Order: sequence, then C-alpha cells, then structure tokens
Amino acid sequence: MRVILGVGGGIAAYKSASLLRRFTEAGHTVTVIPTRAADEFVGRATWEALSGQKVPDGIFDDVDKVNHVRLGQQADLIVVAPATADLMARAAAGMADDLLTNTLLVAACPVFMAPAMHTEMWSHPATRDNVGKLRSRGVTVMDPASGRLTGTDSGPGRLPEPEDIYDAALRVVESPAGPLTGSSADSLAGKRVVITAGGTLEAIDPVRFLGNRSSGKQGVALAEAAAHAGADVHFIAARMDVPPPAGVRLTTVESALELREATIAAAAAADVVIMAAAVADFRPAELSGSKIKKRDDGDDPVIKLVRNPDILAELVTQRDQGRLPKSTVIIGFAAETGDDGSDVLGYARQKLQSKGSDLLVLNEVGEGVVFGQDESAVHILSRSTADVEQAAGSKNDIASAVIARAAAEMDGR
Repeated sequence: MRVILGVGGGIAAYKSASLLRRFTEAGHTVTVIPTRAADEFVGRATWEALSGQKVPDGIFDDVDKVNHVRLGQQADLIVVAPATADLMARAAAGMADDLLTNTLLVAACPVFMAPAMHTEMWSHPATRDNVGKLRSRGVTVMDPASGRLTGTDSGPGRLPEPEDIYDAALRVVESPAGPLTGSSADSLAGKRVVITAGGTLEAIDPVRFLGNRSSGKQGVALAEAAAHAGADVHFIAARMDVPPPAGVRLTTVESALELREATIAAAAAADVVIMAAAVADFRPAELSGSKIKKRDDGDDPVIKLVRNPDILAELVTQRDQGRLPKSTVIIGFAAETGDDGSDVLGYARQKLQSKGSDLLVLNEVGEGVVFGQDESAVHILSRSTADVEQAAGSKNDIASAVIARAAAEMDGR
C-alpha cells in the first residue's frame, strides 16, 4: 500500500518516527511530507532513513512530475500525525499553501488525522468547527488522548500512541466504505437531525445521584455519521464518558426532565429525531437539600421513586397530534435483557409497538456488554415492516447503518 505520512509542526512529531516504522515494517511504501515547522522538530535524515524514500522538498520539487498533484492522486492512504490546530484549519479551509495541504486537496483515498495540541486549542470553538468540517467531508479525525502535554500541562490533546494510530488508520482502509459510510455523503443533505446521547443523572441530594452506565459513544458516532451524510445536527448530551462531537450544535443536560424539555423544543424543527440517550426510568420523589447522613439509630433511609416521562412516546404523540411535523422520523433505542418471560427481541417488539416510533434500535445489554464497549451488535426493528436488520462492528459501523435506515425512512415518505 502507498501511504503518505503527513507530519505537522508540533513537539509530538517525534512520535511519528515510530508510526513510520510500523508502516514500513509491515511492507507499506511510505512517503513522508512534513510541514516546514515539522522539519524544526525532526530532521529529514530521520524520515528518509526510516522510510527508504526521499522526502520531497516542497511544491517546486520534481516539477516535471507534478509532485503536488501526483502524490495525492497515487496514494492509497494519507495519515497526518500530528495534525496541529493550524494544519487542520488550513485543510478545512481548502488551502493549498504547502505540499502537504496540496496533497490533501487532491486526495481521492481515505484521509486519517491524529490531532495533537494543547487542551485549550483542542476545545476552542474554531478547532471544533474545523474538525466537524473535516469529518463531514469524510476525513477520519481521531480524538486525541488525554495526558501530559508540553511543559507541565496535562489534559486532552496528547497525540495517541503510534500503535493506536496505526491500527485505527488501517481500519479505515480495511472497511469497504470507510468508518462513516453506511449512508452516502448526501443522503441527509439539508436535513435537521436531533440526537440525544449519554445517561441522565437523577439527583438524590447535593452529592448523590441515580445514574446508568451509558458512555455516550454511540450517540457521538451517530452525530458524526449524520453530519457525514450532510445533516445539520443538534446534539443533546447528558452525562458522557467521551467528548461531544465537533461541528454540531450542542445542548448539555443532566436530568431526564431537562432532556425532555430540550428534546421537545429541538424536535419542533427536526426532520429526524434519534433518542440514543439512556434515560432513567425513575427519579427520587423528593430532592434532599443537604447530604443525607447515616443515622445513629441505624435506620437506613428510604428513597421513594417516581416515574420519569416517556420522552420517546411523547414525541410520537406530539407528531400524531400535529405539534411536530408529520414527516418527522422518530428513532428509539432500547437496551434490553432477556428473562423467563421473553427474549430480547420479544421485548423490543413490544416496546416498538407501545412507543410507536418508526425505528427501534435494540441493544442486548448485561455485565460488560455494550455499555462503554467499542464493539457491539444491534437489531434494527421497523414499524412498517416485520424484517429485522442486524448491524455489528464498531460504533461507527452501527451509526452508519442507523443513519442509512433513517434516510431510507425519509425517502419512503
């Protein structure tokens, strides 16, 4: 495989030498294209010794071979590591002011970026918007690791380890359609998609709460897949273990009641609503104004629970009553376990019938299953057909399948 390794100008550029060695030892032909700033961190002799290939000097190197176009056209994979905030900004803007950005602009192969920068740069709205733009165009942008940065700083923004970048980049190539391609890049063009994610927290007192194990990973993957399909995404996030997606409208909530309010408001202008959040079924009937203490008499506190509103069913009711557009596609998620009464599919069919959503995505859960895992399997049930579609693999693979079904539901109307 012909690989372009783009190296941005950050201190993490030294890690790219290990990444380069992994590619070459696996038999791939690698051409390194460093930015001018990257040359200040790692000398070209290192790149050439490890790759066995000449490092091109720039746009005017080998002009007779039209290098600034040829390299990108002939590559099977482009990996940029580290991808600095400046480099991603220039790539998102479509600039071509050096050989690397020229190569990115003509590339027809998968492009994979591994960001590295200070935490403030990664979390800045400009960077998040640029990441969102790149992802919406099909570029795979890996989330940075969290840890020690330059100097004494620590936090999200650290370049992932070379072996992690290598494995993730190869998965992009090995996937027949890339990580977010279960639906075409235009299947939701111009559509407004609301996605809820994470787990709600129901306060008991100022310190304690009732919660669940939802990580939010699937919701983030859904948002990225919807953006890749051209949608305008409104992401409503409860508690999550992962950062929210870049380049989307973001609303953060905590409790089920807050989630209900935000979702109903957003759904009024939505073409698709995907309820991927794990909403607590119950909340404490009363919120203690102070921390509940252990009593000297040994009596344990009794916490009375009340039901939370069924947001998914309420959305369907509002649509049926004309308070939401009749064309809005509503998709629910169900985390189920089987028991003596029925298997998971049986419970899912009952839930689809009672909720009235157009699609229901079924997760089979249990100890160490689905919650927080990067690989899972789901069943997609439809109210309009008895057929059950299965999707398995990464969260991105499953998100692509769900977004493709959402687009198909819209086409069917």
